[in-house]
Amino acid sequence: MVAKKGIELTKEGVEQLNKELRHLIDVERPHVIEQLQNARSMGDLSENADYDSARNRQAEVEGRIKEIEAILADATVVKDNNKAQEVKISNIVTFIDLLKNEEKTVKIVSSIEANPLSSDNVVKISNVCPLGVALVGHKVDEVVTVKTVKPYDIKITSIK
Repeated sequence: MVAKKGIELTKEGVEQLNKELRHLIDVERPHVIEQLQNARSMGDLSENADYDSARNRQAEVEGRIKEIEAILADATVVKDNNKAQEVKISNIVTFIDLLKNEEKTVKIVSSIEANPLSSDNVVKISNVCPLGVALVGHKVDEVVTVKTVKPYDIKITSIK
């Protein structure tokens, strides 16, 4: 039996991280190296702001590359389940906020993929945020409480 890895990602999330990794390695890293070479050619490095800036950018790029590689090495891809009976990572969930009587739709993703401020039609929320915790494991027509400073109830109307 294969041991479950620590981070659950959607297929889309893995693709996004791989795309970012390729961009960092193929575009950003060579650009930073070029900036470093240009800054070195200007002479004295002790008071060279361009060199310091390029070194800082190099550290950021290399750090992000290592971070993405570690995430991908520790990740499990969650399979999409179009016939989901209960909410899991990768599901798109529609619910009614019973306090405001508003219908909302969210996609449950890992905290790495979450983007709650997105202007997309379907906002990506983390499975560990209060709303995500309230939704995960529940079924259509269930009323669940979102535990925040001011708790509120929601009713799940669909799971895709």
